[in-house]
Amino acid sequence: MEEILQIFKKLKLQYLLLSHMLLFTTSTALKTAPTFHCGNLQLQTPFLAQNSTNFSPLNLMTRCKSQKLYFRTSLGLFPISSIDYTSKTLIVSHTSCSSSEHFVSPALLSAGFPSPPLPNSLLLFNCSHKTHPTAASFIHNCTRFHMCGEAASEVQLPFSCLLVKDIEKLDPGFHPKDLSCSGYRRVYRRSLSEEDYEGVDLGSRISFDIPDHVPDMCNECKKPNGNCGVGLKCICHANDCSKRQGPFSCHITRH
Repeated sequence: MEEILQIFKKLKLQYLLLSHMLLFTTSTALKTAPTFHCGNLQLQTPFLAQNSTNFSPLNLMTRCKSQKLYFRTSLGLFPISSIDYTSKTLIVSHTSCSSSEHFVSPALLSAGFPSPPLPNSLLLFNCSHKTHPTAASFIHNCTRFHMCGEAASEVQLPFSCLLVKDIEKLDPGFHPKDLSCSGYRRVYRRSLSEEDYEGVDLGSRISFDIPDHVPDMCNECKKPNGNCGVGLKCICHANDCSKRQGPFSCHITRH
């Protein structure tokens, strides 16, 4: 009887050790999912394919060049400043004011992707007009932002700064030149609490929260007038994807 008890104890100990080994192996495998760093940004699924059978169109969304991460578009490469894998958004940075001559709308960058948690916005500078036939209710005066390349006291134009809170509400063909604006900035709100837009950051949010049940995210690019922006177009039509840097930072000229 005592021998049987000893054998039982040994078997129990072996079972516990085996259970712990399996648990450790599983947890290690989960923690060591493939990752890659481009500069100080970490790339992981869906931007990295774990194997040849796990390919996603979003693998083509970014490009690492000289340890700098870029958002690939048919207009060129736009720098990415951060990626949030929890909210499934990335930030296409906009480091300075840009001339209206080289306007790239946040809506054009994000068209075809899901709407981000908070809308992308637009700051317009040194505008001669405020009203626009399709955007009168979406454009407001703003006074809390620095001017583009010149001190506020030197600006004699009636509308030195205008804010478009939600760029998706504008007509797709809107251009700062419609209001005779000389410069612009792409911005986004940090949180819902920033109602006065005092807490904004430069750049545009792009959502990569693509539901699993979507059969083909490129369907919009197959339609004659589909919602296919320059980023999605680059994913769906590789031949239209430009490798040069996009016009994201240009010198401001005053009208």
